[in-house]
Amino acid sequence: MKIKNNLVLALSLLVLSFSCSSDDDNHQQEPQGAYEDGMLITNEGNFGQGNGSVTYVSDDFSYTEQKVFFNVNGTLLGDTAQSIGFYDDLAYIVVNNSQKIEVVNRYTFQSVATIDSGLSNPRYITFLSGKGYVTNWGDGSNPEDDFVAVINLETNTVSSTIPVEEGPERIVTNGTSIYVAHQGGYGQNNIISVIKPNSDEVETITVGDVPNSMVFDNQGSLYVLSGGIPAWTENETGGQLDVINTSSNTVSATFGFDDNEHPSNLTYGESLYYTLNGGVYKLAVGSEELPTTPEIEVVNFNYMAIHNNVLYGVDAGDYTSNGTLQSFDLETNALKHSKEVGIIPSGIYFND
Repeated sequence: MKIKNNLVLALSLLVLSFSCSSDDDNHQQEPQGAYEDGMLITNEGNFGQGNGSVTYVSDDFSYTEQKVFFNVNGTLLGDTAQSIGFYDDLAYIVVNNSQKIEVVNRYTFQSVATIDSGLSNPRYITFLSGKGYVTNWGDGSNPEDDFVAVINLETNTVSSTIPVEEGPERIVTNGTSIYVAHQGGYGQNNIISVIKPNSDEVETITVGDVPNSMVFDNQGSLYVLSGGIPAWTENETGGQLDVINTSSNTVSATFGFDDNEHPSNLTYGESLYYTLNGGVYKLAVGSEELPTTPEIEVVNFNYMAIHNNVLYGVDAGDYTSNGTLQSFDLETNALKHSKEVGIIPSGIYFND
C-alpha cells in the first residue's frame, strides 16, 4: 500500500510539473481556471505573425501560465495584443493589428464576445458612464481619420465615433472627463484631448512633444510625460513633464528635460516614477525640480507600473523571443522577482 501511494504521489507531481511549465504555440497548456490575485501581461507578439498573447503571473510569482486566451478558448488571440481594460468582471483585450477587441471573463478567461467592426488600428481603452472609449489611429498615413470609438457595453458593439486629432494613444478617466494623449501615430503630436462623455465635445491642451504616459495623483492632478521628438527625425526635442489642473484643464506646472533626454513609462505610487536612459527615477509630488540620480539602474522597460509599493516592469529583450517581468521593492529598490513572459510584453494589469 505504501509503495502504491508513493507511486500515485510521484505521478501527480509529474502531471503538476508539466501543467505549470511553458509550452509552444502548437500545444495547449492546462488552464489554471481562475486568474484573480495576479497580473495579466499583454504580449504584442511579432507583428504580422498573429502570435499576440496574455500571460498570467500570480502575485507571489510562484505560478505562471503563458497563452492564457489560447489555453482557455482553443484559439489564438490575434496579431499584436496591445492593451487590456477592466470593466466589472470583464476584460477587454485590444488586439491592434487584428482590428478587434476580445471580451473575456477576467477571472476565467472564457470568451464572452468579439468586437470586430467599427475599429481601425485600436490602441487603448477606458470606461466611463457605462460606455467604453477606445483610441484608434485609423490609417497611419492619413492624419485626418483618427477617432475614439464609443463601445456599447450591453451589446459589445461600436455605437459611435468621436473624431480627434492625429495619433490618439493612452486614454484615462478621472470619473468626470476622458483624457487622450496624442503621441502622433506614425508622426509626432503634442496635445491632450479632453472628452466630455455626455456631449462628446472635445477640447485640447498643449503639452510636450510626443506624450507617452499619463497618471493621476491622489489629489486629482493629471501628470503627462512626453518623450520629445526623437533624434532620427532631425528635429529632436527633449522630454517634458506637464501637470494639468483637471478642474480648469490647464497646465499648472512644467518640467523640462535636456534636448537629448527622452523619458517614458510614467507611473504613480505615492511618488511619481519614470524611466530615462536605463534608470528608474523618482519624483516626489510637489517637487520643484527633476531628480538627477536614478533609484534603480540598468533596466530596459517597455512598460512600468506600481502596485502595493512594488514596482513592476516588463523587458522585451531581443523583441523576437520571450521577454521578462521584474518586480522591485520600493522600500529597498532591490529586485524581488523575475519571470519569463511572452514575446514583446508591453502592459501589466493587476487582476485583484
